[in-house]
Amino acid sequence: MTNETTAELPVWIPAEAKGEAEVRARLAGRRVLVVGAGSLPCEGDNPPVGNGRAMAILAAREGAQVACADVNEAAAQETLDVIEKEGGSGCVLSGDIQMEEVCRALVTQTVEKLGGIDGIILNVGIPARAPGLGIDTEEWDRVMDINLRAHYLIVKEAMPLMPVGGSIVFVSSIAGRRSGSPFPAYDVSKAALEGLCRASAAEGGRLCIRSNTVVPGMVDTPLGRWGNKNVESRAATEAIVPLGRQGTGWDMAYAACFLLSDEASYITAQTLVVDGGFTKIMGGRGAPRK
Repeated sequence: MTNETTAELPVWIPAEAKGEAEVRARLAGRRVLVVGAGSLPCEGDNPPVGNGRAMAILAAREGAQVACADVNEAAAQETLDVIEKEGGSGCVLSGDIQMEEVCRALVTQTVEKLGGIDGIILNVGIPARAPGLGIDTEEWDRVMDINLRAHYLIVKEAMPLMPVGGSIVFVSSIAGRRSGSPFPAYDVSKAALEGLCRASAAEGGRLCIRSNTVVPGMVDTPLGRWGNKNVESRAATEAIVPLGRQGTGWDMAYAACFLLSDEASYITAQTLVVDGGFTKIMGGRGAPRK
């Protein structure tokens, strides 16, 4: 233990967290579907990248062809534009995953356009339009349909088409592991994803198809900035994270791409929490940062 002053506390942001690291070709030859590959618009200079966009771009940098799927086709196209500008390849898919036929189509179109499907990243989640348990059943069902049911339908469609060595990555949230959000429907749906992941891993194990979950903590994304609309609130968030900063979309992308890769060939049914130590230590570095 040390007695460092607040001013002396370091903040370490490596090249990986900034999306600037050298590529390692860990996903060469793979065909990967990223659901939620778009990103929300964000005002200001140097806007952060969203989790899904970072995941799609990094998968392409690592050698995969990427099907960029999003309810916002223009946002998915922007992601593909970055991929192609960097020399990668893929396609754009769009549709409302609340609809069962869209979930099926995302898989079949990935296979048609890319020639197969080796990996899936499911990075979709919406909050309820109203907080608390007083939301009506229609709104509850909408959240569950998008945050949970769609994941099940996509996996159900894709698993019989995936080869040995395939990998599925669910993206959950620390809201599914501890109370903290005012949107219980969101929290419940994210908690349930870990159960779906285990079921998917059990089903896929005999086919040598792995399923794992990435759990982001507080991440600096366009959506995160919408929630923390001022510098003071972002600073307050960083002050309670043991590593002294919010995560980035690239942090989440490296976790997802690791789980897609053969480096994680003996990892399945597991949860990788990427939160800077927040849920386990809760600001254990001592004095809040300024």
